[in-house]
Amino acid sequence: MGKPYGRSCVLITGATTGIGYELAKLYAKEGNNLILVARDEERLSEVKEELDLYNIKVYILPLDLSEDNSCEKVLDFVNKKNLSVDILINNAGIGSFGYLSEIEIEKELKLIDVNIRALTELTKMFLPTMISHGEGGIMNVASTAAFCAGPKMATYYASKSYVLNFTEALYEELKGSEIKVSCLCPGPVKTSFQEKSGIKKNEAAKKALMTPKEVAEIAYKDFKKGKLIIIPGFKNKLIILLNKLIPRALSRKIILFMNKG
Repeated sequence: MGKPYGRSCVLITGATTGIGYELAKLYAKEGNNLILVARDEERLSEVKEELDLYNIKVYILPLDLSEDNSCEKVLDFVNKKNLSVDILINNAGIGSFGYLSEIEIEKELKLIDVNIRALTELTKMFLPTMISHGEGGIMNVASTAAFCAGPKMATYYASKSYVLNFTEALYEELKGSEIKVSCLCPGPVKTSFQEKSGIKKNEAAKKALMTPKEVAEIAYKDFKKGKLIIIPGFKNKLIILLNKLIPRALSRKIILFMNKG
């Protein structure tokens, strides 16, 4: 079938750094037009200038997805530009670290707004058009944290569990269609996420982390294949398998011990 009306695009949230930025480069290299959403307007402009070299259209929208009506602003932007979102990558996410009783409620609610509300709203906004066109794709970025409870990161782990379960359900609903649905579940990655969330890791632990480029390349290939749950790296696959084999009570204790370190 032909391309849908308007200009076909890949929309990526959290597109200025880390996995989102690396995915943007991969899609640009393949000749896809892009809509990039992130908070940092200056960095967005830099990324646009870089990706313009691939002779594609790069549309940028500086926006904080934790703000009220932010998703409506994304939809308005797409409609006013007469664009068509063929692939949606819900990559934007934030974390928090510490005992729940000690973290400011505003920080936790902002996390929920970005990791859960915005992801859900954007999916619901662009999915009907994909269904009407008979093709498309949605990649939601969760984490290996989605598979267990996370003391000292309670809200973050719970938000990623939501993303995983939400995506799995959506996959079943769309089975038999030409719409690809994937949930990317990376382990800790060499990005600014750890620092912004208040997580401290020693140098040896940092060196063992996968790079955003490594994660993005695996995600890009597996998403194209239509794989539902994408877990980059053998070590992360092994950790998730072991977590399934041990009692949840023990899993919680291990994670609390690690997060105390």
